[in-house]
Amino acid sequence: MTVLKRYSHLYIQFLKNHLKMMIEYKLDFLIGMTSLFISQGTAILFIGFVFNHIQQLNGWSFYEILFIFGIASCGRAIHQVFFDNLWMIGANYIRPGNFDRLMVRPVNPLFHLVADKVNQDGFGQLLIGMIILTTAAMHIDLSFGVLEILLLLLMVVSSGLIFVAINLIFATLSFWMVDSMPIIFAVHSVSDFARYPITIYHTSIRFLLTWIVPYGFTAFYPSAYFIDHSGFQNTAIFTPLVAIVISVIAYLFWNRGLRSFESTGS
Repeated sequence: MTVLKRYSHLYIQFLKNHLKMMIEYKLDFLIGMTSLFISQGTAILFIGFVFNHIQQLNGWSFYEILFIFGIASCGRAIHQVFFDNLWMIGANYIRPGNFDRLMVRPVNPLFHLVADKVNQDGFGQLLIGMIILTTAAMHIDLSFGVLEILLLLLMVVSSGLIFVAINLIFATLSFWMVDSMPIIFAVHSVSDFARYPITIYHTSIRFLLTWIVPYGFTAFYPSAYFIDHSGFQNTAIFTPLVAIVISVIAYLFWNRGLRSFESTGS
């Protein structure tokens, strides 16, 4: 409990500094928010354009797909706000020798790496995701009580943890490759497939998104729990378990990479 209290206090101090920077550079924050709105809006317009020509996509309506899209956006936002620095471990820390600084300080190096950056653009992503989720839920007549809202929050948090864990696994490769950014980017791009019903894809892609790189549990499966005709409710309930298991695997792999790290001075 003392350790948890200490790290909570430390993170709050890091967060305060980041918030001060956000207030000081308001224009950067607004530009980031605007670019996210444009990016997400373009994706939604594309989906809308497709549905101007069809009524359903393999049995899924426009607003049902928006619901999936909204959960994906909220999950990505958790990763983007609090864990965005994982992308930069190779380029900003290992390659220039800055990771040594994290190793000699009396805090967990992963905690320090994560706390070193808060990406304010992610707040825009979260806002967009919440708007999309609310709009979609209203149009597909989902009835939400307190229990359903709590379950939805659990699914969104689980989605975020899965995004983080997958990125951490591939970011850890930087301990051997110096910079694994291209691999992280390539794998993260696969998550775009999960923003749509995976039933529209070939069986091999469904298997990949479910059991190899489980991005399916970041959007489709959590959404399927709330949509009656999906037929995937039994799989969807495993979303929190998948998040826990892959997070443990990612952290163990991180520790393995940490033991292999050689300082630039070595």
